[in-house]
Amino acid sequence: MTAVGVVALLSLTACSPAAEKAEPTPAEKVSAAAPTSDAVAVAPVVLAADQLRRVCRAGLAAIHGQTADAIQIDGLEGEVVNASWRAPVDGGRRRAQCRVEGDLVTWKQVDAPNPEQNRWMNQAGDPVTRFAVDGGEITITTTLPDGTTAAEDYAVAAEQEAR
Repeated sequence: MTAVGVVALLSLTACSPAAEKAEPTPAEKVSAAAPTSDAVAVAPVVLAADQLRRVCRAGLAAIHGQTADAIQIDGLEGEVVNASWRAPVDGGRRRAQCRVEGDLVTWKQVDAPNPEQNRWMNQAGDPVTRFAVDGGEITITTTLPDGTTAAEDYAVAAEQEAR
């Protein structure tokens, strides 16, 4: 009887799902594959407020298909930039928040009709947006979940930020 109980217990243990390893996020995949180069300026560890506004302006422009001039910086709350731009369809205002983590630009929609849409876009399945600053030019590189990448350069002068 005891042998049957032990065999049954071992069988059930073998059938239980093993602890699954979490799939790496898109940001982790891109970080692991990102080559280092002397030709590309790396992101500063901590951006000054004017640099943070410039990077977020360029990042949001790339993400939303706008020009950098179309993105208006509405304010800064600690390390989070509040921005808005004219909605292309109805002429209203679209609003978003942006933050920088290392060389990643992360954003979230603000005031969406569905509150679930007001989330930081840094989860599995979200595009990954990186930046590099070279003087007055900011290069934004977006990697989609399927591995496709696109890069755009934006000239966002610090003078534009003084509002």
